[in-house]
Amino acid sequence: MTFREIDTPAVLIDLDIAEANIDRFQAHCDRHGLRLRPHIKTHKLPRLAQRQIAAGAIGITCQKISEAEAMIAEGGVEDVLLTYNILGAEKLARLRKLADRVRLSVVCDNGQVAEGLSAAFCDADAPLPVLVECDTGAGRCGVQTPEAAAELAAAIADLPGLRFGGLMTYPPVGREAKVQDWLTRARTLCEARGLTVEVVSNGGTPGMWQAQEVPAATEYRIGTYIYNDRSLQARGLCDWADCALAVLATVVSVPAPDRAIIDAGSKVLTSDLLGLEGFGHVLGRPDITVAALSEEHGTLSAATIGLAVGDRVRIVPNHACVVTNMLDRVELVRGDHHEGPAPVAARGQVW
Repeated sequence: MTFREIDTPAVLIDLDIAEANIDRFQAHCDRHGLRLRPHIKTHKLPRLAQRQIAAGAIGITCQKISEAEAMIAEGGVEDVLLTYNILGAEKLARLRKLADRVRLSVVCDNGQVAEGLSAAFCDADAPLPVLVECDTGAGRCGVQTPEAAAELAAAIADLPGLRFGGLMTYPPVGREAKVQDWLTRARTLCEARGLTVEVVSNGGTPGMWQAQEVPAATEYRIGTYIYNDRSLQARGLCDWADCALAVLATVVSVPAPDRAIIDAGSKVLTSDLLGLEGFGHVLGRPDITVAALSEEHGTLSAATIGLAVGDRVRIVPNHACVVTNMLDRVELVRGDHHEGPAPVAARGQVW
């Protein structure tokens, strides 16, 4: 199959761009003495996780147990951090099996989760490292104060089968000084209780170029950077040439001079707006707006659309991570050369 014969709608991954993105941020972390632990939720491909590790990453981040299982099935991944509260007997049993296959650590932000982890690992050969998740201002999961972080850390350290492993946060964008103060206070309070804070895990793509401004952190987690997307371009974090993922779509109708319909709708581009107008950026046609989506159709609008039935467009989506999860496979390319399809190993792995 040649590049132009790829059936649409398709998700294209330009490996040249993705690999350059991997190397660029790895070099940034190396310069600043930060260990990099990329989040695989963006690409969900074992080969790219292996490429990130080969470039210098210490391991990977996964959100769900099934994601981690998919990532380690092909080998090459030996260190996994799960950044999600794990609850329920079935999940805990799978977590225990996962710990036998890789170097595993997890997070928690409450005693109920910690007690469940302890029950699952109380007879394990080695204790499970557990990081306390801290809400440093982003308003997601996490204990609310440094004092609460130290209290939960001490409780984890006292539970059989567990070992307090450190602190973890998903930080608010542009609040590096606040995050640094929060984590420093939490570390000091933990150490005052006689606890060793081995890891302080920080991270998120929106703050990637300011990672070094939180020196309390020992590692940085990041996901979207490998592909980039329209939301990151709008923040000034990348250029269109740095966007490795694009949706290839075909014009199936031109019902009016100012409007064309493509074969990619919300089931491919997704409905994420992230504060932007429209549902993506048409490469080479900044005058076009991806104005509306139904499930299988996308509406392109412009003063003069200038497209014909059968034309193809490439669209950088607003949010690459969710697009990855929409199709069973992606098409790997290098520029205009089509290398072939790749199954999205961790697609739909939400358990």
